[in-house]
Amino acid sequence: MAEGLRDILEAAARGVFPPADGGTTVVPQHGPRDAGVIAFTAHSVVFTDEDPRWVRETLGGLGCDPLAATMNTRFLTAFTKRTGRTSDTIDVLLTGAPLPGRPEIALTEVADPGHPRVVAARRRRDEVRVWAADGGVLVLGRGVAGRLEAAVEVAQGVRHRGLGRRLVTAARRLAGGEAVWAQVSAGNARSLRAFQAAGYRPVGAEALFLRP
Repeated sequence: MAEGLRDILEAAARGVFPPADGGTTVVPQHGPRDAGVIAFTAHSVVFTDEDPRWVRETLGGLGCDPLAATMNTRFLTAFTKRTGRTSDTIDVLLTGAPLPGRPEIALTEVADPGHPRVVAARRRRDEVRVWAADGGVLVLGRGVAGRLEAAVEVAQGVRHRGLGRRLVTAARRLAGGEAVWAQVSAGNARSLRAFQAAGYRPVGAEALFLRP
């Protein structure tokens, strides 16, 4: 199995996953910003600069189903206390292969670095680019382990017309030949449907822990 987080993610984008053996792999953080947990099918990856022995001892002391231990609220709470980091939600992690050609939707790149959507995206991503469409916004940037991450916003008045699907499809055409990743709250069924309709595959669950 690959040893680094970036290698694990690149393999997952190709459909090659860690062994479904009920185990947990602990790897160092790719950078200082992002620590967290990715739960694939029957195998989890914890990326942190904390002592791997602490991770395994904490998981072993939960007394719960080992397959669900890394996403157990007691472990996630212990992680926040141990690291002093914060966490928001457990997201569904999806990935889509790049597509050839140009986006089939009219997009205008936002060049203003002070644009609110640009400022917000830079809190969690590097090399952020933002495009505006009629009624929507597409964001691409480098997130966890340098992967290319997409996020979209669709205005209330133009929802249920397929704009979200067209925007996330455009992300695959703007990807420059690499896989695109997305994190979607598990309860956001509308967004999940849009990504899946655009050809993205759910590959696991992810909990991120960010520095204050």
